[in-house]
Amino acid sequence: MEPQDWYRPLADVYSYGIVLMEILTRKKPTDDMFVGELTIRRWVFESFPDSIMDIVNVDVPRGEEENINARESCLKLLLGLALECTVDLPEERLDMEEVVVRLKKIKIEFLS
Repeated sequence: MEPQDWYRPLADVYSYGIVLMEILTRKKPTDDMFVGELTIRRWVFESFPDSIMDIVNVDVPRGEEENINARESCLKLLLGLALECTVDLPEERLDMEEVVVRLKKIKIEFLS
């Protein structure tokens, strides 16, 4: 396989992971808080898994109080997925087919 054959899909999954982080945190990679070594990925990584509720967007829909644990679990799974999509080495990233499978599992778990 030629490098260009695998690079594009794995670069796309990286972008997907970053967009997922942006959606869940309402931060852009170009936000003023990300300077020097601190990137959106590093910020999420350092907050994962114990402090993710401190970094997620407060506008993410909130359900009834009994769903707080389910919502937090879902957010952890989504941010974990985003981190797996954005690992440094392209060959270690998930492919989009696996991302879709994982998203479906997260949806089923959240809705059950």
